[in-house]
Amino acid sequence: MENKVKKIGVLTSGGDSPGMNAAIRAVVRTALSYGIEVVGIKRGYAGLLEEDMEPMNTISVSDIIHIGGTILYTARCLEFKEPEYQKKAADICKKNNIDGMVVVGGDGSFRGGMRLSEQGINTICVPGTIDLDIACTEYTIGFDTAINTAMEAIDKLRDTSESHERCSIVEVMGRSAGHIAQWTGIASGAEYILTTEEFDGDVTKIIDKILVRRAIGKKNHIIVNAEGVGNSMEMAAEIQKATGIETRATILGHIQRGGNPTCKDRVYASAMGALAVELLREGKTNRVVAYKHGEFVDFDIQEALSMEKGLTPYLSHITKRLTSSSYRMD
Repeated sequence: MENKVKKIGVLTSGGDSPGMNAAIRAVVRTALSYGIEVVGIKRGYAGLLEEDMEPMNTISVSDIIHIGGTILYTARCLEFKEPEYQKKAADICKKNNIDGMVVVGGDGSFRGGMRLSEQGINTICVPGTIDLDIACTEYTIGFDTAINTAMEAIDKLRDTSESHERCSIVEVMGRSAGHIAQWTGIASGAEYILTTEEFDGDVTKIIDKILVRRAIGKKNHIIVNAEGVGNSMEMAAEIQKATGIETRATILGHIQRGGNPTCKDRVYASAMGALAVELLREGKTNRVVAYKHGEFVDFDIQEALSMEKGLTPYLSHITKRLTSSSYRMD
């Protein structure tokens, strides 16, 4: 099969996520196996506009699969929303004989990839975001590592919360999406899981539950709060004032983005990076790599961006059962 592309650029854009390096490694080594040159572009679209790029070979990506973050660095580039900078980026690609691009990032990065495609640069996007908020795919690179990091932190906080008979509010990341909160809340046995999709903002309901559980002997309480809900500090003060129970808020923040990627993140990121190169070889463009119903597939970027994604309905259902304040003592 004759190669459709001779030289591929790869960049990471937006927020970093564990497993991005595995995707970069897969792009580079898969491309090289087909005789395709690869250049790594530093700091996402910002680096592309500055022509900050370097050739990559098999040694460039040796011993990086287990490292968090991204060796290509990342940045947000507001300029890239403007048509003149989109054209400039495409001209830079053509000047450097880059006829294919792999973009690893989230929905904002996908929009940039779509614009590159419109400018004649064959572009494939790979979902790299801890938030799991890309609707066309059941998996995004970094989510598994992030939820395990958050779960382990909550487990540790529960120990001290139990020792001091406290209530602990743990705020996790996810922007406006509650997937990290839902998964880590279930996994850590949290009594309350608050997400933007389902929490109505009524803290009195939480206070009532805490009082009911304290009356039947519950000594500590764990509340997992999604980033989009926010106000964890204010919520802690309100709960402590109403219940008399010492209440602390812990915002986990960017530790969820870091750390060694899990096995799942390494394997899935490797598969997605490799598929991106295969799609470019087939002459495809304006596509997003996805994992759906047990298969690695691809979607049109515009179609992917138009999809909406909510929380998993059955997980929401069991959350209500598992965090119910009704206890039978017999």
